[in-house]
Amino acid sequence: MDEAKLNDFMGKLVNDMGAAALLANLILGDELGLYRAMADSQFITPDELAKKTGCNARLLREWLSAQAASGYMEHRDGRFRLPEEQAMALAIEDSPVYVAGGASVIAALYHDKDKLVAAMRGDGALPWGDHHPCMFSGTERFFRPGYRAHLVAEWLPTLTGVVDRLQAGAKVADIGCGHGASTVIMAQAFPASQFLGFDYHAPSITVANQRAAEGGVAARAQFFQASAKDFPGDDYDLICYFDCLHDMGDPVGAARRAFEALKPAGTVMLVEPFANDSLDENSTPVGRLFYAASTFICTPNSLSQEVGLGLGAQAGEARLRAVFQEAGFSHFRRATETPFNLILEARK
Repeated sequence: MDEAKLNDFMGKLVNDMGAAALLANLILGDELGLYRAMADSQFITPDELAKKTGCNARLLREWLSAQAASGYMEHRDGRFRLPEEQAMALAIEDSPVYVAGGASVIAALYHDKDKLVAAMRGDGALPWGDHHPCMFSGTERFFRPGYRAHLVAEWLPTLTGVVDRLQAGAKVADIGCGHGASTVIMAQAFPASQFLGFDYHAPSITVANQRAAEGGVAARAQFFQASAKDFPGDDYDLICYFDCLHDMGDPVGAARRAFEALKPAGTVMLVEPFANDSLDENSTPVGRLFYAASTFICTPNSLSQEVGLGLGAQAGEARLRAVFQEAGFSHFRRATETPFNLILEARK
């Protein structure tokens, strides 16, 4: 045994355990508004923060100390400061890099641990709707900042002719729409177009219709319960899948339904977690996050459905291209990418 390697690994393990414990503190800070109370990036004492937030000063001192020890905050003479850069990620919900809201997805993994034990010892199945409720709200809050920052300004313009059709008035389907974040963002940007969101999870459809009303687009963005293989309608100009196709049991069947429902010149926009085509290439911080999440969320959801292909969150472009080619599409390309997403275009 190499004692140096053992020590290195133990250091990594302790670091990861600390990160997991800190993430619970992050969720606490988000829910209690602690980061938002420090978003001005000024130094503050635990007692001052307690007065601003109505929280217990002694517990706040411990919480702030954990933040400082983790490099999330600065500490000087008993006062703490949330730097502007960290505030972008932890306190400012309109920021394109805001991630605090999505941390509850990780909380759901712990809530659902016993369900995954059963899945591992059984057929591998855990349907999306059987997760803890914080999974659904956390997923919305995790993806919405990226969609708000990139979808209209960067992603849609990379698709051939799509923005012109949306501006003129297009019919759009958002498959696996969840709480409707992507649909509402597009509807707000393109008032001449009509948007229909479909998801098989009924509670998410209820929330999505609420989000459309709150966003002032309920007349043009409507949401219905339907699966990716039987959603209604045809002659769509654009069909979208946002971070959901790899979760489906039969992604080929879903893509085939899209092929049937598209206009001859229509486009599929496929947004998927960023991945290369091999484990070695995906052994990165982002890949680690997505593989770990996929063990609890994406793959067991796929295994709970018919076919159960189990693509997983790190499917990669080559496997996704094969899905669309099998479904009948002749054109498939990577339109653009971010550190977290692949944006792919498919046409007949």
